[in-house]
Amino acid sequence: MTRLLKVEKITKKFGNFYANNDISFEVKKGEVLAVLGENGAGKTTLMNILFGHYTPDAGSVQFEGKAIEFGNTNNAIKLGIGMVHQHFTLAENLTVLENIIIGSRSIFSLSLPKRQARIKILELSKKFGLLIDPDELVANLSVSEKQRIEILKTLFLDCKLLILDEPTAALTPQETDALFATIRNMIKSGLSVILISHKLNEILAVSDRIIVLRNGSSVGETDTNSAVREKIAEMIVGKKIDYPKKTKIPRKSRVLSLLDVSYSETDVPSLNAVNLNLYGGQILGIAGVAGNGQTTLAKILSGHLKPTQGKIVINEAGSVYISPKSFMNLGVAYIPEDRNSDGIVGDMEIWENAIMTEMDNLCFRNRLGIINKRTSFDRSKDLCAAYDVRMQSIRQRSRLLSGGNVQKLLLGRWLMRKPKIIIACQPTRGLDEGAIASIQKLLLEAQQNGSAIILISEDLDELLSLSDDITVMYKGMLSDPIETTTTNKLTIGLQMAGDGF
Repeated sequence: MTRLLKVEKITKKFGNFYANNDISFEVKKGEVLAVLGENGAGKTTLMNILFGHYTPDAGSVQFEGKAIEFGNTNNAIKLGIGMVHQHFTLAENLTVLENIIIGSRSIFSLSLPKRQARIKILELSKKFGLLIDPDELVANLSVSEKQRIEILKTLFLDCKLLILDEPTAALTPQETDALFATIRNMIKSGLSVILISHKLNEILAVSDRIIVLRNGSSVGETDTNSAVREKIAEMIVGKKIDYPKKTKIPRKSRVLSLLDVSYSETDVPSLNAVNLNLYGGQILGIAGVAGNGQTTLAKILSGHLKPTQGKIVINEAGSVYISPKSFMNLGVAYIPEDRNSDGIVGDMEIWENAIMTEMDNLCFRNRLGIINKRTSFDRSKDLCAAYDVRMQSIRQRSRLLSGGNVQKLLLGRWLMRKPKIIIACQPTRGLDEGAIASIQKLLLEAQQNGSAIILISEDLDELLSLSDDITVMYKGMLSDPIETTTTNKLTIGLQMAGDGF
């Protein structure tokens, strides 16, 4: 294959921190190159250099034999480099057609060439399997349809190299398969793709080559055909990963029920007559595409939102007072979707976050509210040792921890309370393979100790491997649970798209 992109000895520092350190690789025409690595490994920084957002401190990049002008996104686009970020940049109040062409015109243009643009968009849509209505408002589209627009925006500008950052994060399995079909069509047409993802199964399914970054440096490269999943995961984290294995345990008595629970509020996804039963020692998985009410359900289950209708029963004790504190006192632990915004206070020190849930305990404060630092420090050290929270000091700002260590701190804080119920919302989202294995192991250990767990995740592999039973949320409705051993990704994926609702 002919070389399209050549990256030589790229180095990028922020202060004394090396985000990228002496990285070199090539991309050939008509291939998919996967870039893997932990959070903070340097993947996004490297892609932002290629796309013109950043200027490196050292190194060079050539595209079709021409040097890239660093720090100039327009130049990268003109050369034929396109990038689709994980979070889309679309104007919701404009049509598909307007979103695609507006970026290709000067802000001083008096009109948009809609007729010619519509013809080109429809041709690209048909060629690459990106079916879309050019006249539909973006606000009315699904996540996968919005992603198609972002891809069409790059193809409309005659992109030759497409960078996709975590492209399947919010897609159903069927939508993921459709995206991969599009990628394969691009490759057949001679385009090249750089794919950033945490999902090894997907990388192994669609890529041609894999490079792995760790701590800002390139630590390995392999052809996908000869890649072994466990070896790639080992490369990512720098050691062998001990994947947890699930064992079925006897189900205990019912600990939680939702009876016809509904919720309706402006700007918050609604719930519609949700019924749910949870038993001790059970892991109940909840699947669904983002935005179908999962976060609202998690907040109701943890006492952060009060239902507008229906009843919550905990430990068969009848109706309960709805508040985070009352639910916490009843043995409910809540792992929120956004660990950095809702789980910890980033500017507080590790020891402060470790005791945040213990302010009713007079072991950690006196009756005047003055914190007992010695007891608090001891608790923090015990927590970090027990749950492998890797840090420099318990006096370190919590925001300086990696994503995996933040999650272990958050989960460990709850597990030390020996909760009866754990509401785990996207507990491994955005984590590397090593951190995923650690978090999954902690959840399975909690189940073995009798905790009941509601696992809300967009990762079907995770749900099918950890859950005893699985249910699906779609537009605020919850399907009846079925045993995980009697279903598969295809069936669940169809339900996520609305089948049966």
